[in-house]
Amino acid sequence: MADHLQQSSPLLQEILNSLSNSVDQPQSSVSDLTSFLDSVLDAALSDPDNEDAETNAFLALTEVHNFISSPSLDQAIIDSISFELPMAVSKFGGVSERCLEVAESIIDGFISLCSPRDMLSILCEALAPPIETIRDSGYVAPLLNGLSKVFLSLQRRHFEQVKVAVPIIVKVLKARSLELEDEDPEFKTLFDRAMSVANSIRAVCVKLEGGANDKLCALLGLYVLQIMALVSMNHKVSSSQPFVLQLSSFFPFCGLTYLGVVTGSVVDIISRTVGEDEDDYMSNLSDVKHGASLSVIWGHASDEVVRAAEEDLASVRDELKNNQTKRWQAVGMLKHILAPVTLPWELKKHAINFLLCVTDGNIPHYDEHDDFSSYMSSIFATLQAVQMVIIYASDTVLRKNAFEAFKRILADIPTSQRFDILKALITKSDSSSMIAILLDIVKGEMHKESRHSLGNDEVLQAEYKSHPHTVLWTPNVLALVEMILRPPEGGPPSFPEDSDAVLSALNLYRFVLITESTGKTNYTGAVSRSNLQRAYNEWLLPLRTVVTAITAENKNDCDISLDAFCILNPIELVLYRCIELVEDQLKQHSA
Repeated sequence: MADHLQQSSPLLQEILNSLSNSVDQPQSSVSDLTSFLDSVLDAALSDPDNEDAETNAFLALTEVHNFISSPSLDQAIIDSISFELPMAVSKFGGVSERCLEVAESIIDGFISLCSPRDMLSILCEALAPPIETIRDSGYVAPLLNGLSKVFLSLQRRHFEQVKVAVPIIVKVLKARSLELEDEDPEFKTLFDRAMSVANSIRAVCVKLEGGANDKLCALLGLYVLQIMALVSMNHKVSSSQPFVLQLSSFFPFCGLTYLGVVTGSVVDIISRTVGEDEDDYMSNLSDVKHGASLSVIWGHASDEVVRAAEEDLASVRDELKNNQTKRWQAVGMLKHILAPVTLPWELKKHAINFLLCVTDGNIPHYDEHDDFSSYMSSIFATLQAVQMVIIYASDTVLRKNAFEAFKRILADIPTSQRFDILKALITKSDSSSMIAILLDIVKGEMHKESRHSLGNDEVLQAEYKSHPHTVLWTPNVLALVEMILRPPEGGPPSFPEDSDAVLSALNLYRFVLITESTGKTNYTGAVSRSNLQRAYNEWLLPLRTVVTAITAENKNDCDISLDAFCILNPIELVLYRCIELVEDQLKQHSA
């Protein structure tokens, strides 16, 4: 390889000499130069442990750097090679640290010698090829470093030009960061350069005044939140925190507040500030709301982060406790942390703890709240995400806390919409155990209602019968039971897959029958003759046939498992009790 090194330098010098003498038509010499650099790069990358190959790459870059730094070089030649050389030398960024430094120096040279607007386009184009063609973060780093320098060199239309570059930067950062391990030195290199971009945008903001500064500052806020999300995804908290501290320090400058980002209100404001085409533009910054939620959860996890953001997290938590609308907004935003599988469990644990904090104690509730409908879909999504934590978290304490947070979020929903939320959660769930939990919650809510409205106080009971205000004691409850015991796709439920849900549905049905018959009411319609006959013929008897068959089959099987017995026995007991209750009610109708 040492021989190749001796042969390649004269060839490179010949190409550079030819290029310096071809002012009129330099294109062929530029192609020769990029082809030569590609061959040197391939040799270095094909054998990363070969020191000679790395040295060859370093010397080739050094010669190119010396060439463009020559004060006698014609500006026309500099302009001609500036279109292709930044991309060519950036590819060397992953070869070694010293190659990266020289590659960045070459790009810095072009920035000082060429039009900033031209270099902005060139560097953005170099970052824009299909992601799969970008070999490593070493290629990205010199280009990001170059863009941070270009931003500082721009003379006018700063906001418009930075606005074009930001989505390109974000796209390549996202693609590369998700592929890097925390221990990979490229992880630090990549986000160091991402921070350089943020610092450059801030420096430009300081120079500007008026509306241009406001818009660019808002764009910087979006960029900071986007990078907050990227640096948190798929990476250990210990690796991400140094960058989170740096990003949090931008909050006061950008006008970002914890209360504003955790409720999403500031995100909406700065998104509108960026421009009229915000919806289209924001699709390029799809993780901004993830970053907004994460920034507060990082603060909840670390006092250092709170200090960097110059925030008072205790007052934010108190505000959320005392303001139901803002609490709903915050709960809806936390789905951006709890739902993604790319975020570490440690951050999800802090998000659950934050939920417990803001729903703790005697917080104000307003049952009939006109505004809840606008938050319903986001809170529903958060509840679904909390369900995933309950089901999949390996930490027992986290699962327990998630369930407590789940119940508190439900309790914070107006009673008029709570059943709709529960029904939707049951319908959308594909976990029998989770459906069972949800049905048990429905039963608990109905029991709570019945104590108030169907109690022993005759005056209260008479008043309730005259002016019923129940939400859960309706025929909708029977529809839930039917969905489990007689699935929409037809046939009886499957065993053992649906065992938990079936047992819970039977218990709910038994509770409704006993309560309605004891209280001499029929709010759900459960004790009407037609519904009793339907439940008997379409739910209970087909289920008895299936359970009886499985039990008989297991009795004849010498290898019957204890698990199978433990699953079927409680179902069988509750099923026969439901059948007895229905038969008793039918007899009363016939009497």
